[in-house]
Amino acid sequence: MAVENEPLHRQIYARQMLAKAGVARNGRLLAAFAKVPREKFVGPAPWVYSDFRNYRELASDDPLVLYQDVLIGLDTKRGVNNGMPSLHAGALDALAIREGETVAHLGAGTGYYTAIVAELVGPSGRVIAIEYDEALADRARQNLAGYRNVEVVAGDATEWPKDDADVVYANFALDHPPAAWIDNLAVSGRALFPLGIPAVEDGRRAGFTRIAGFLMVDRRAAGFGAKFLQPVSFVWAEGQEPPPEDRHAGLAEAFRSRRGYQVRSLRWRTPPTGEEWYGEEDWGLSFEEV
Repeated sequence: MAVENEPLHRQIYARQMLAKAGVARNGRLLAAFAKVPREKFVGPAPWVYSDFRNYRELASDDPLVLYQDVLIGLDTKRGVNNGMPSLHAGALDALAIREGETVAHLGAGTGYYTAIVAELVGPSGRVIAIEYDEALADRARQNLAGYRNVEVVAGDATEWPKDDADVVYANFALDHPPAAWIDNLAVSGRALFPLGIPAVEDGRRAGFTRIAGFLMVDRRAAGFGAKFLQPVSFVWAEGQEPPPEDRHAGLAEAFRSRRGYQVRSLRWRTPPTGEEWYGEEDWGLSFEEV
């Protein structure tokens, strides 16, 4: 993929987003960001962007204005956006997606970052895009029709992938790692998702996080490595069962400890053996190396 073959504004955008994310010398990711037209995935003008408190209308119908590091609203009533490009640039660099891999993109929205992932895996790879909202999934299906290596599914992303995947990339927050994400992670596979707790408004759970971190899990022969990459803010998972009692209080205490940077592994379906940042009977985030 050659960046120089793409329109100049997308070349500049790609370089800016990777630079802001601290990504250097990743030509494949740079080319993927320059290749995919953002305007194809956010619907027609007028466009609105989030300033993290309110939505404001962009005073232009020129697609050039979309090529900046902003959240573009997709479903403003539910707080669903086309996410911050620099955040996704950093995340996709950390995942180090290779040609020919199988990627489960969970919470795909209208498919913009799915398209970038599809460019990274290439024709020999496969992307399974799962979106809970049927209307957004239908838009993604239309937007991604030109990608033969992409399958779009409307459904509960916590139940996917159904088979082994090299990469699981989730774009919504949860308070636990779903079994499908860990059990179906191939050896040497990587999973990245926002782990946290939801915000509460007027005594009810809101549709976004109060606190969360991007958690990377990688499958090794002897177990699962784990580390937090950075704090993040994401839309909260929809359609989930109520959590076990005290989970959110326990996670809140863990975040307050400021020891997330010391997490080194995920304990999975085994009893705890050492000190953990947070843990339950079947899983925990440990300070011990795998």
